[in-house]
Amino acid sequence: MEALLVKEVSKRYAAHTALDKVTISIPEKTIFGLLGPNGAGKTTLIRIINQIINSDEGEIIMFGEKLKPGHVENIGYLPEERGLYKKMTVGDQLLYLAQLKGLSKKDALAKIKIWLEKFGIKDWWNKKVEDLSKGMAQKIQFISTVMHEPKLIILDEPFSGFDPVNAQLITEKILELKENGSTIIFSTHRMETVESLCDHIALINRSKKILEGPKKQVKEQFRSNTFTVEHRGNQFTLPSDKYELKKQQLIEEGMFSSTIQAKEGIKGNQLIRDLIEITEVYSFQEKLPTMADIFINLVKGEGDEALQKHLQEA
Repeated sequence: MEALLVKEVSKRYAAHTALDKVTISIPEKTIFGLLGPNGAGKTTLIRIINQIINSDEGEIIMFGEKLKPGHVENIGYLPEERGLYKKMTVGDQLLYLAQLKGLSKKDALAKIKIWLEKFGIKDWWNKKVEDLSKGMAQKIQFISTVMHEPKLIILDEPFSGFDPVNAQLITEKILELKENGSTIIFSTHRMETVESLCDHIALINRSKKILEGPKKQVKEQFRSNTFTVEHRGNQFTLPSDKYELKKQQLIEEGMFSSTIQAKEGIKGNQLIRDLIEITEVYSFQEKLPTMADIFINLVKGEGDEALQKHLQEA
């Protein structure tokens, strides 16, 4: 089942088009990466989902129902621009925000206690928000986003301000939320996070969706038939009608690393057969594109054929 279906959504501000007929399908119980450069339209889409603003065209279906005001209680939203009431204590802050999401005082107190224990910060209850460090405040903001156990969680740059230890802690909690049945929309510029966490992705650029699909499938589509080989012996050449030697460097005396792109139709097994006749192969691995490679190539306009192909299919 789809947790969220964005259908032909558009939003304009005077002469500026923020979203142009964007359609995205977000599967239930997945971590979905919403990617794009600054100004692409990601935040506008997130605000429409949260009913902070309305779209000009299109509709959004949430868990099989057209988006309505009551769905807000089933959404947890962590905006990039954090916002807590600085004069309130941590306990009062969390209690207030939990009740805004429809929890009774009794249920709110129970859930807050659980989350403070998970983060090992039970003694923060009476601390004022203004006395917290940036990282400490980020933890409280994260707890306020997820403590009512929303079915849909939207995290906009959730690791901003965290050191590696706390970033790992937040990662563990995100995976735990997914395991417990939540669907998580993840908006970030950190491609290494997308690599490790996201199941599906969509890329928005200049108000249009230009790429969408399961992460593994997307990476398969952008394979370039390029291989990295470690070998011992002299430097070598390969037939130019079959291969292009992209890079060759000395690792240690007598040992080289070479990056080779095979022409269309030539498989890795053929390359191995050709290599073992001219050098001693120690390792052989296909060089798959990273999400960062795909992001940069599409957004910067490199790989225009791939971009046009996906625009036509979208």
